[in-house]
Amino acid sequence: MQTQNHHQQKNDQQLLDETIIAVRQSADLLLQRFKPDARPADLPQLLTMIEDNDTAVTSQLRTSLLALRPDAQWLDDEKSSGPLPAGEWWVADPAEGNVNHIHGTTEWAVTATLVRDNVPVLTVVAEPLAAKLYMAVLGGGAYLNGQPLHVSQKPSLAAALVSTGQATPGEGKLAYSKIGQSVTAMLEHALLVRMAVPATMQLVQVANGQLDAFWQHGNVLSGLISGALLVTEAGGQVTDWTGQPWTLSSPNFIASAPVMNDQLVNVLKNI
Repeated sequence: MQTQNHHQQKNDQQLLDETIIAVRQSADLLLQRFKPDARPADLPQLLTMIEDNDTAVTSQLRTSLLALRPDAQWLDDEKSSGPLPAGEWWVADPAEGNVNHIHGTTEWAVTATLVRDNVPVLTVVAEPLAAKLYMAVLGGGAYLNGQPLHVSQKPSLAAALVSTGQATPGEGKLAYSKIGQSVTAMLEHALLVRMAVPATMQLVQVANGQLDAFWQHGNVLSGLISGALLVTEAGGQVTDWTGQPWTLSSPNFIASAPVMNDQLVNVLKNI
């Protein structure tokens, strides 16, 4: 079994190298569409610009990734949550942080993660504007531009910079209430609390030790799965709000250094 796992990891490492090429090409395309002075005038124009980015990049990214793994499935719905059918799936976001991109700000990327039987096994996150490329293979560590990533080792929330994301529009009052309660509770314990989108851009900072923790109500796979693998491969821990290991079925999400997980669970478990 150990030999089989080693062989699979070697195959995944080769696939990672090929995935990097595909994601970089799509990231370059999204970069060509970036305008620092972009300012949507209203909601209809904003939604049109978001759709135009998705349409422009998705076709290229999907074609490239499926060519690498012809038997894999493609997750069409970026807002999908919950477990996937057995087998291999590409979970990708052609414009993660699309709303930032179309407002001329910097926190956006192209992401691609291969999920095998509901376990993320490799991921690539490309930030072309910042010239940053994050990558990880299950069991092989996490890297930024070839340098190993390590989560923060702060022992206490009292010194921690923590972040959460915003609800998907239309999620409803219950979701909004839980998010609001979680922010209020965290304000009582952490040094600095912020709310930002997209989730992936917060999670790469957790993997890199720049943020100490990220939590999220809900389970939108395309926003969490890439960062979940990066954080765990950088030595972090990813759980739900009760402290159970995070899976694609989990209703909520925490990512941090292992030393801080219990403190975060204590803040969030009763919300």
